[in-house]
Amino acid sequence: MSAAPDTARWAGLEGAAGARVPLLAYALLALLAVALFLPGFTVVPPFDRDEARFAQASYQMLESGNYVDIRFQDEARYKKPIGIYWLQAAATALSGEPGKAIWTYRIPSMLGAVLSVLLTAWIGARLFGPGAGVLGAVMLAGCVVLGVEARMAKTDAVLLATILAAQLALARLYLRRDEPEEGRATAVAFWVAVGISILIKGPLVLLVSGATLAGLALWERRVAWLRKLRPLLGLGIVAALVAPWLIAIAIQSKGAFFAESVGHDMLGKVAGGQEGKGLPPGYYLGTFWITFAPWSFLTLLALPWVWLNRRAPAVRFCVCWIVPTWIVFEAVPTKLLHYTLPAFPAIALLTAQALLDGFARTAEKPRRGLLYAAAALGTATWALLAVAIAVVPWMIDQRIAWAALAMLPPVLALYVWGVRLVVRGEGWRGAAAALGAAAVLYAATYALVLPGIDGLWISRSAAQVVSAVRPCPGTTVASAGYSEPSLVFLVGTRTKLVNGEGAAKHLLSDRACALALVDVREQAAFRAALDGVEPKPLGEVHGLNYNNGRRISLTLYAAPP
Repeated sequence: MSAAPDTARWAGLEGAAGARVPLLAYALLALLAVALFLPGFTVVPPFDRDEARFAQASYQMLESGNYVDIRFQDEARYKKPIGIYWLQAAATALSGEPGKAIWTYRIPSMLGAVLSVLLTAWIGARLFGPGAGVLGAVMLAGCVVLGVEARMAKTDAVLLATILAAQLALARLYLRRDEPEEGRATAVAFWVAVGISILIKGPLVLLVSGATLAGLALWERRVAWLRKLRPLLGLGIVAALVAPWLIAIAIQSKGAFFAESVGHDMLGKVAGGQEGKGLPPGYYLGTFWITFAPWSFLTLLALPWVWLNRRAPAVRFCVCWIVPTWIVFEAVPTKLLHYTLPAFPAIALLTAQALLDGFARTAEKPRRGLLYAAAALGTATWALLAVAIAVVPWMIDQRIAWAALAMLPPVLALYVWGVRLVVRGEGWRGAAAALGAAAVLYAATYALVLPGIDGLWISRSAAQVVSAVRPCPGTTVASAGYSEPSLVFLVGTRTKLVNGEGAAKHLLSDRACALALVDVREQAAFRAALDGVEPKPLGEVHGLNYNNGRRISLTLYAAPP
C-alpha cells in the first residue's frame, strides 16, 4: 500500500520528524475544526446533568460577583476547581449576549477543542513529521467524542488542550534527552500547562504526563534526562498558579472544598462506580469503535505497524502516553465515554503515521485478513451509528426525521468509499472521504436532528410554556417530580425542586405570581396538599428523561384567582 506521497508534497507537508507544519496548514486545520464543531453549537439545548450544572454555576458567578465560591442555586459545588467557571463566565461576559444563552458557556470548550487539534499537529510534526501531524490532527477533529465535548460547557475539551500543551513540552524534552542544552524554557512551559490544567480539573494532567514518564523510564531504564523537567522550579510555578485560589476557597468553604473534591468526587470514582457509572475493565476498548469513529478501524490496522516500530523514539513516546493512561482508566470503576479522551491524540498520531506508511506489509495474507476484518467492523459500526441517529426521533417523538433519513445515503456512501480507498492504498483520499462522511453526519445530527426532538428536551419545552404564561416578572416556578439542572438554567436560579406537597405549598404561598410544574407521579400528593383548592392548568410538557429512562408528563399550574 502506498501513502500517496504526491498529496503530502502538494500540501506542503513533506518533511522528517521535527519539521514545522506550515502556518497555512494550521489555519486550515483551525477552519476545519470550527466547521466540524459549529453545527448545532448555538441551537442544541443544555444537556443534563453536568453541562447545565457548570453553566448555571458560572452564571451565578456573574450574577453574584463572587468569583471564588462555586454554587448551584444555594448548594456548594466543590467537585471541580475554579478554572472552567472563570473561562465560562468571561466568555459569557465578553459575548455581548443579552439573554441567558447556553452557547456562550460553550465557547471555552469550542476553543479548547480547536486548540487541541492544533497542538496535536504540532506534537505530531515533532514526533513523526508534518504529514502525520496534520493527518493525526484531522483524525482528532473528526472523531465522535471530541465533537461532543466541543459542544458542551464542561471541562474536558479545555482539559485536553492543557494536557496536550504539557505533552508537547514533554515530547520536546524527550526527543532532545541526549542533547546538552538544558531546556529551561521547555520545562517552564510544561509546568505552566500543568498549573493551568490543575485549575481546570485537578491533578488529572499528572496522571497522563506522569504515566508517560513512568512508562518511558521503565521501558528505557533511563531517568537522568528527567532532571531537565526541573521539578523544584516546577513546584514553585504550579504553586504560584494554583495556591492563591486554593487558599481563598479553603477560607471561603472552611475546608469543605477539599473534602468534597478530593474525598468524595475523586476518591469516590476510584473506589467505586460513582453515580451509577460502575463498569468493568474493557469498557473503553469496546466503546472505542464509537468514540474514535470514523477512524477506529484504521487504529486496528495500525497495531502491527506500531509493534514493528516500537523501538522508534516517537512510537515509544506515544505508546507510553496511551497504554498506562488507558490501563488506569479501565481499572477505575467509574467510567464515562469521554474519560479516555486524553489518550486520543497519541492514538490519532500513531494511526496517521501507520496509514501514511502503508500499515507495514498489509499485502501479506494475515495482514490482508486483518484489513478486511477491520474494514467490515468499522463500516458496520459507522452504519449503526448513523441509523441510530435516524431512528431516535421516532423512538422519542414518534415522528420521522426527514433530515436524518436524507443524510444516510451520503454518510454511508462516503464512508464505504473511504474504506475502499484505504484498502486500495490511497490513504489521504480515504481519510478525506471518511472525514466527509463525518462532516455530513455531524452537521445533520447537531444542527437538525437533535434540536428537533422535542421529547428529548423537557426543560426547553417547560421553559417555553412558562415564558408564554408567566404572570409576574418575578415569578418563581416549583417543579415536582422533575429536577434536572437544565430546568434551573432555563427557567431561573430561584426555581424550586420539590415534591408534590412542596409544589402545592409554593402555589398557595403566592397565588398571584407562583407557578407549579407537576409530574403525573406527583399529582396525588400535589392535589392532596392543596386541600380542596382546584389549580388552574396552563400547559403540558411530555418527553423522555434520558438520564433515568423515564417518561415525563408535566402540567404547569397556577393558583385560582
